[in-house]
Amino acid sequence: MKVLVMNCGSSSLKYQLINMENEELLAKGIAERIGIEGSFVKHETTGKEKVLIEESMADHKVAIKFVIEALTHSQHGAIKSMDEIAAVGHRVVHGGEKFSGSIIIDAEVKTVLEECSELAPLHNPPNLMGINACQEILPNVPMVGVFDTAFHQTMPKESYMYALPYELYEKHKIRRYGFHGTSHKYVAMKAAELLGKSIEDLKLVTCHLGNGASVAAVKNGKSIDTSMGLTPLEGLVMGTRCGDMDPAIIAFWMEKEGLSIAEVNNAMNKKSGVLGLSGVSSDFRDIEEAASAGNERAQLALDVYYQRVKKYIGAYAAEMGGLDAVIFTAGLGENSTVARKEICKGLEFLGIKIDDDKNDVRGKETVVTTDDSSVKVLLIPTNEELMIARETKSLVG
Repeated sequence: MKVLVMNCGSSSLKYQLINMENEELLAKGIAERIGIEGSFVKHETTGKEKVLIEESMADHKVAIKFVIEALTHSQHGAIKSMDEIAAVGHRVVHGGEKFSGSIIIDAEVKTVLEECSELAPLHNPPNLMGINACQEILPNVPMVGVFDTAFHQTMPKESYMYALPYELYEKHKIRRYGFHGTSHKYVAMKAAELLGKSIEDLKLVTCHLGNGASVAAVKNGKSIDTSMGLTPLEGLVMGTRCGDMDPAIIAFWMEKEGLSIAEVNNAMNKKSGVLGLSGVSSDFRDIEEAASAGNERAQLALDVYYQRVKKYIGAYAAEMGGLDAVIFTAGLGENSTVARKEICKGLEFLGIKIDDDKNDVRGKETVVTTDDSSVKVLLIPTNEELMIARETKSLVG
């Protein structure tokens, strides 16, 4: 059974083709600058050379046609025809309260996803574009929606409710939803496997640290709390997002600077985080380089970032009544030796002892704590695409 996994952004489309008989990656790629001048597809079939397809792509439908051509190409393709694809799994960011698990997409499901777009205006609309385009091009192939929010639907009410007038929840479903659920679920399951224990017996803190970042408390295999909220803005300091702050700042900021709510919302999402603090970049590699060269604001941005992640780890250990392991994943979590060490510094009282030699690694499944560390710290590269493919197979297979 071959599953095509699609992850559509506003101007990009990431994809993977996976043979679910053995979970072998057959091909992967990304279409970028969709609807923008200079669009292209980077495609790679396993065992073959990478190819760059530079073509104008006005919309996602055109981009998907180029992806299909790449997948079925006689020289650099991975399959002979699209008839070999049994299903398409789509990443969908926000499923609201309607979806606590993955689901086969029909007209009713798409209506709900459109309703959820106001909760994820940057993510759900392009997700829907990809679904609609795939349905038009592949009308007889089942489509499955896999939601970033679904894994966190096991949170108890005390974890997801805000202390606002209750009618706001009843009327508008204002509550914490959480995101990166597919990644948190994957690395939690993989951690149990690496530790040789049942996930039902573990208390884990999973740290998805990229340009967007979140932490989750996973107790006995279920998410019981997570740092992101109604939207992906809450929680950790991120590349360009502010994370947690006093909400009264918004009115104060608007009044002092003469800004609209839309302008402040844009600034909190796109001009804040480590970019706003450092004034250097939203890319942690640039900030680390600037900090090592003596840039005090760059160092401050890193210190604030590390402190926020550390605070959530401690809070979730308390919430779960203990801790067996901390997992680092995503771009920064997988690749920054310094970030892992600095975040874990001061957590020795929990039983965490980082081994500098073991921690000197990037993008590899491994334990980075000493042998006598009672709480293990693991580096696990995330694989959201494989998780989406597994969910798709379980529904369609």
